[in-house]
Amino acid sequence: MLPLCFSNAGEEVIVRKIGGSPEVKKHLEDLGFTVGETITVVNSLGNNVIVKVKESRVAISDELAKKIMV
Repeated sequence: MLPLCFSNAGEEVIVRKIGGSPEVKKHLEDLGFTVGETITVVNSLGNNVIVKVKESRVAISDELAKKIMV
């Protein structure tokens, strides 16, 4: 298991674990990041990661991407 921020562009990964405070977990869940969900890394720009989740593109900070284990 590695943090999402270490995934390469174009790579399809499965969310294995979400860390952080209950508020952070709830925020990520609201964005569509749930355990078992398949997501695709679209691009990594600076300190942001753009991912495709449930047919939507979402940009999250590198800090949040480190809390998502894939």
